[in-house]
Amino acid sequence: MEEKKLSEQESLLIIQQMIQTAKQEQKDDGLGWILWGWLLFAASALTWFNMKFEWFSVYLFWNIFGIVAGLLMTYEVIVKLFFKRKQKFKTYTNDLFRRLNGGFFIFLVMIILSINLGVQPVKGFALLLGLYGFWILIYGTALNFKPSLIGAFVTWGFGFGALFVKDHQFDLTMILHGLAVLFGYIIPGHLANIEFKKINRTNIV
Repeated sequence: MEEKKLSEQESLLIIQQMIQTAKQEQKDDGLGWILWGWLLFAASALTWFNMKFEWFSVYLFWNIFGIVAGLLMTYEVIVKLFFKRKQKFKTYTNDLFRRLNGGFFIFLVMIILSINLGVQPVKGFALLLGLYGFWILIYGTALNFKPSLIGAFVTWGFGFGALFVKDHQFDLTMILHGLAVLFGYIIPGHLANIEFKKINRTNIV
């Protein structure tokens, strides 16, 4: 059977839809960065206070964070599988982020396992900051978002600083980790959200 030839109007419509999909991917509301940033910041701050006032075991708040993160990721997977409509057109940016997310979480699990299997938490968290910085850099480059590019280098700066923290100074590591996610996740996330809302208002007008 011969393939049905598209009319000029249909071809233009498909091209417009592809352009619109690509444009949409260049916008990020920043909510993901804000959510994960504040969760990481809260875990760091609560752990620091916990170490100062000796409320509970040192890693209690990170264990709670792990449970919350697991539930959020499970929810996201379920929503994507069963409730979100599949995109008609795949774009380079979408494919890049999908693969990058997979690589990020594999490396994240490796670092967490290494901490549980003997790597000192102080050094493990320094490696985590290195991973955060890499992910933020790729994101900022793909979407040409300058605050994330700056945030990536700031995050790496705190990560290098964390490498020189002594093993018994986990409270200092928590300060560096909290500051890193503040500048790498939270501030760029809020700036992206402001820009996203501004673009949407402009499009409405």
